[in-house]
Amino acid sequence: MNSDEEANYRSFVDAQAHSLRRLAYLTCGDWQLAEDAVFTALAKLYTRWRRVDRPESYARSMVVRAAIDEVRRPWWRREQPAGHAIPERAVHDSAHEVDERLRIHAALAQLPVSRRAVLVLRYFEGLTVQETAEALNCPENTVKSHTVRGLRTLREVLGADADLPAAESDEVERYARHA
Repeated sequence: MNSDEEANYRSFVDAQAHSLRRLAYLTCGDWQLAEDAVFTALAKLYTRWRRVDRPESYARSMVVRAAIDEVRRPWWRREQPAGHAIPERAVHDSAHEVDERLRIHAALAQLPVSRRAVLVLRYFEGLTVQETAEALNCPENTVKSHTVRGLRTLREVLGADADLPAAESDEVERYARHA
């Protein structure tokens, strides 16, 4: 097949694939069998493309025949599609993440409101120290001290295995001595 014929075939498939699939489904009543029938028919049409005068009519006839053949195939010869045995995509088990979020939420509830607000703005909303200070209308040093003390309290409540962010080193050095 030359490049012009290939381009014509591709444009035909693009234009007709949806309607052929619908025709196959109406014939056999199963979307997966319908897709198989369409692909089988289009593969056969590809090899005969040069000799076919009316490709729409030929494709429709081939799709109907292929769909009927799929339905008539005895169950012991019918291939089971992989989709029946394997999920379409892996499902992530997020139960651990939900538990961890509930633990963090409960630990945050034990903090004073001002420290909780600072930690939420800094680590959940991603604000800087300056942005957090502006949002809470307080000095930046207050934000830094609340950050260090709030994280320390969360680590105590959640335990040593808690995956909490580290406060900036200058905050830790300055406020750890005074806490």
